Amino acid sequence: MPENKPYPVPAAARSRTFIDAAAYERLYAESVQDPDGFWARQASEFLSWERSWTRVQDCDLGQGMARWFAGARLNVAYNCIDRHLPARAEQVAIIWEGDTPGSDARITYRDLHERVCRLANVLKARGVRKGDRVCIYLPMIPEAACAMLACARIGAVHSVVFGGFSPESLKDRILDSDCRVLITADGGLRGGKHIPLKANADLALEHCPDVHTCLVVRHTGCTIAWHASRDAWYHELTAVAAPECAPESMDAEDPLFILYTSGSTGKPKGVLHTSAGYLLQAAMTHKYVFDYHDGDIY
Repeated sequence: MPENKPYPVPAAARSRTFIDAAAYERLYAESVQDPDGFWARQASEFLSWERSWTRVQDCDLGQGMARWFAGARLNVAYNCIDRHLPARAEQVAIIWEGDTPGSDARITYRDLHERVCRLANVLKARGVRKGDRVCIYLPMIPEAACAMLACARIGAVHSVVFGGFSPESLKDRILDSDCRVLITADGGLRGGKHIPLKANADLALEHCPDVHTCLVVRHTGCTIAWHASRDAWYHELTAVAAPECAPESMDAEDPLFILYTSGSTGKPKGVLHTSAGYLLQAAMTHKYVFDYHDGDIY
């Protein structure tokens, strides 16, 4: 059995941490005593808003109802990328390590912005509009992050399906969320094993007649079946798309993404996350739980 004991925090880490026990207790007390004031301060500190809110929260946990930052507007992709460009355009935003040594990439904020805008314009050209659902069935490659951010940029709702899931699982999630576009890859690599993502997608899409576009990332170079009326190469369309795309103005409560439960104890259930509340909690967690400081590599 592992030894159950606390381990001391190194002095160098303790001296620069954003939060300690006393600071946590102070923040917690503020959140309980004045929740509206507390969350308004956090929202102003962590996020960039197009328009401020008229009411911080309207929550009734007994009824399972929670609404945050009524009347406020922002864009998640703008918060994740654009607002950093003036100071961080040439700073690395993503370090990607592939399945094999030597397969890696470093993507700056400027490069990420262009990649996301190009894909956002591809989706718009394919008829994707605010509120439409896009399914993402990709391996752990940079295009997965670009796809999520591109959807957020134009107000589309993304649904990520784990690349290890079967065609049946993919089909169920596409149908349940009424996705019209699927973004996948020719194949994936996981521990040296090839994952036939496009073949799985083809089987799933036999039962999803409303999916009109399947964007395919060329990742492994494996041979795949091709449906000319539906399939399109990701790299070909993004290469000719415009590198700028204005972010869609989104209400704080507009949907951001749908994430499905595993389905191990019944039919998978789609959990809907909205824009502002989710983004604020993620930002606060990144700073205080992971104790992220400028220049750290996470």
